[in-house]
Amino acid sequence: MTVAAGFGYVLISLGPALSLFVSVIAKKPFLILTLLASMLFWLISLIVLSGAWRGFLPLKSASWWPYVILIVTSVGFQEATRLIFWKLYKKLEVILDAFAEEKFRSRLSWTDKMQIALAGGLGHGVAHAVFFCVSLLTPSFGPATFFVDRCSHMPFFLVSAIISLGFMIIHTFSMVIAFNAYAEGRKLDQIIIPIIHILAAVMTLINLAPGGCAIGVPLLYIIGGVVLRHCWQMVWRKLTEQGNRQRNSSDIHVS
Repeated sequence: MTVAAGFGYVLISLGPALSLFVSVIAKKPFLILTLLASMLFWLISLIVLSGAWRGFLPLKSASWWPYVILIVTSVGFQEATRLIFWKLYKKLEVILDAFAEEKFRSRLSWTDKMQIALAGGLGHGVAHAVFFCVSLLTPSFGPATFFVDRCSHMPFFLVSAIISLGFMIIHTFSMVIAFNAYAEGRKLDQIIIPIIHILAAVMTLINLAPGGCAIGVPLLYIIGGVVLRHCWQMVWRKLTEQGNRQRNSSDIHVS
């Protein structure tokens, strides 16, 4: 039974990412390479981050402030890493545009660029899941489960998997928003994404309070819903603008 539970936890954490991979990413080899490169990039950054904090852990203070400082500095490092990832992508985009123009007589479309951003975001989400959740799930395949006093009504592995899925959603679609914000110089979105990341990370501290997982996990998914809604509005706006331009261009040619 616990083997089935272990697979269930893994599917909760990575199942939606697998579905997104099969339905979108796997259809284009370059998106697969982007996903793998993004995973490696973010895993290295997380390892560097954990190495930097290793000398200060475990935190023995009863106060929450050391955890807040740890989270804020970690999120700041990851957001700086996101900007570096974007700059590396922009250098690669020049090569991709030249290749597409030579082979297909057209440059990368906005949709192509957003799919690349989606693959990069999914790589970030999968790296986060592997680093913070999947690595903890090995004992869940054993003969018993594990509970913690602060969240005694849910197995620890289930809480970890659910939190991992929440961050998967946030990281994946935050990357799409961030790439578009960097490309168009949308300062508001460039500020919103780090704020959302910090809020989502700080929400995990609620789990340290007795029964906090019943509050912290739903709040995390509310933030994930906000990211999804904002991403959808951005994509819908861009597609509508492209459709209007194409209709205006057709009207000009007809007249």
